Parts: sequence; C-alpha cells; structure tokens
Amino acid sequence: MFLKRKEVVCRRKRGHMAELLNILVAVLVVSMISFVGALILFFNVKRIEKRLFPLVSFAAGAMIAVALLDLIPEAAEHAGDIPIFMYVLGGVIIFFIVEKLLYWYHCHDGMCEGHHHGAHPAGIKPFAYLNLVGDGIHNLLDGAIVAISFMVDTGLGIATTIAVIFHEIPQEIGDFSVLIYSGLTRAKALFYNFLSALMALVGALLAFSFTEMFEAAEPMMLAFAAGGFLYISLADLIPELHHDQQFPKSMLQLVWFGIGVLIIYVISVQFGVAHG
Repeated sequence: MFLKRKEVVCRRKRGHMAELLNILVAVLVVSMISFVGALILFFNVKRIEKRLFPLVSFAAGAMIAVALLDLIPEAAEHAGDIPIFMYVLGGVIIFFIVEKLLYWYHCHDGMCEGHHHGAHPAGIKPFAYLNLVGDGIHNLLDGAIVAISFMVDTGLGIATTIAVIFHEIPQEIGDFSVLIYSGLTRAKALFYNFLSALMALVGALLAFSFTEMFEAAEPMMLAFAAGGFLYISLADLIPELHHDQQFPKSMLQLVWFGIGVLIIYVISVQFGVAHG
C-alpha cells in the first residue's frame, strides 16, 4: 500500500515537472520575441531616424488597441464585482505621477524646457521608463496567462503561447522604436526591452507557484497595465507626433497608427478565445 502511494506521488511530481518544463520553454520563446526589435539594427542610424515617427505612430495605435481590445476586456471578463475602470484610472494616475517625478528628478535644475528630445541632461525621455514599466507588467501577465493555460491543458497552453507570440511581435517592434526615440542607444534599447520581456518568466513562475492568489489579482493587474498603456500612448506618443506638421508625413503617421490598431484587432479576433 505504501509503495503504491509512493508511486502515485512520484507520478504527480513527474507530471508537475513536465508541466513546469513546458511552461518555461513556452515563456522563454515568448521572451525571445523581444529580439524582433533587432531587425531594426540592420538599418543605419539615418534610416532609423527616418523611420522612427512611423514606428512611434504604429506603437501608439498598437498600445491603445492592446489596452482597449485586449487588456480591459480580459480584465472585465474575470472581474466579477471588481470596479475595473477604477484600476484603469489608477494606472493612468500612477503613471502620470511617476512621469512627473521623473521629469522633476531630471529637470529640477532648470535645464529642461518642455517635452523635447534631449531636453534633460541624460538625453533620455521619461516615457522610456514608463514604457518599460508598462511593458514589464504586460509581459508578467502574459507569462502568467501562458502558465495557467498549460496547467489547465497542454493544448490550450500551446494555443495561448501562439496567441501571445503573434500579439508580442507588433508590440515589441513598437516598444523598441519608442525606446530608441526616447534617447536610448540601440544596444541599450534592445537590452532593456529583453529584460522587460523576461518578466514573462517571472509571471509564469509566480502563477505556477501561487495559482489561486495570482488568478484573484489578475483582473486588477490587467486593468492597471491598460491604464499605463493608455497614458503612454495618449499623453506621450501622440503629442510627439504633432510636432511634425507636414501633410504627407502626417498622413503617413495616420496610416501607421491605423496599421497598429488593425493588427492588434485582427490578432484579438483570431486568438481571443485562446488568449482568454
């Protein structure tokens, strides 16, 4: 009898280890998607500068779409009686306060004037840090969603991983271009973007270890991340695009903005069930 119980325990442990291995492999694949930004490194600096505004437009559209079509609906679906939009508003307010503190920290000596490129001593715009925070939270949640899906069913886990990968490709391209535009070097932008992507691994391990607790907090975290994404896109990225008032470039920005929204919309429709 004792041997049978011991055998059952060993099988369960092997099952948990196989489950954890599947989760880790899937999440590491998702994290590596951040290197899609490396594609931009094939262009020289002048070409990158010419493409920054279209890519920032793309990022603005993608971020708004992710917040409104993905994060908020996902949060609302599992919210119950939780006031989701209070957490969205909380995300906007917290990101506003953090950005104000970052500007104060860099500009309290009077060297900064307005919201212009290279305005503060470090040459890096504060929304670079906000973008990393928002993306880190989003990646943490993606990792948790992948882990929970694998714990339910391996097939669902694979489908969810595919959905997250297709979801991450346009977003990571946009995030990388935002970091470059904010003043980071290409190497640092790629490095920080990859560190942010590794938050998916943290989220997966947390979800695997504390499943019930993480599931309870997921709607609030999704809503908070949505508020952060809305703040970055509406308060930082779109105002930057208004600096270029030439009609052809403005139309190009509008097109790229629409492409960002459309791609996220298509992914949400095609993979919405799996991602949920």
